[in-house]
Amino acid sequence: MTIRNQGFLLTSLLLVVLDQCTKIAVKGFHIFGWQHNGMMLGESIEVLGDMVRITFVENPGMAFGISFGVGKIFLSLFSVAASIGLAWYLSRLDAKHVWLRLGLALVLAGATGNLIDRVFYGVFYGEQPLFYGYVVDFIDVDMPDVTLFGQLYTRFWVFNVADSCVTTGMCLLLLFNHHLPFAKPTEPTTENEQQQSVHAA
Repeated sequence: MTIRNQGFLLTSLLLVVLDQCTKIAVKGFHIFGWQHNGMMLGESIEVLGDMVRITFVENPGMAFGISFGVGKIFLSLFSVAASIGLAWYLSRLDAKHVWLRLGLALVLAGATGNLIDRVFYGVFYGEQPLFYGYVVDFIDVDMPDVTLFGQLYTRFWVFNVADSCVTTGMCLLLLFNHHLPFAKPTEPTTENEQQQSVHAA
């Protein structure tokens, strides 16, 4: 692992810590004699007037409240495997483009941040079994009113730091995906090169 890759992995770790600190501050905790009550579920605090608020909601599934019911255990296990795979790939990536590495680091941070909620929060707060915890969301942003599939939306879906990391990281990967090693186009071989390869075989 190169020093530069270690730096991006450290960036992911710091973002995970930030994500977890903000979630615990919103949800509250009581551990080792330390107690922080946090917010009530559904409670909202204005930050920039009504434009930006901190609103405590819990997401039982994945992004935008999509729920998997009993299949959530598979989502949690997949998230574990995906996070490990991303960490391994980022540690070995030899691409030179800094934005590509940053995109992967952000996706890794976001996936890991929400993974911790799903796997451990249910047990930590005594609410759900292992792997069945709820994801804490709290960033509540106003947006122009829009109607989708007959449903009126006046505010954006409530999200968290991890969601922001994943969204930003995916945008970077879409912009710079041509720098991925497996995405490089192969140059066409000439007729002579094909004949040489046949003779060599």
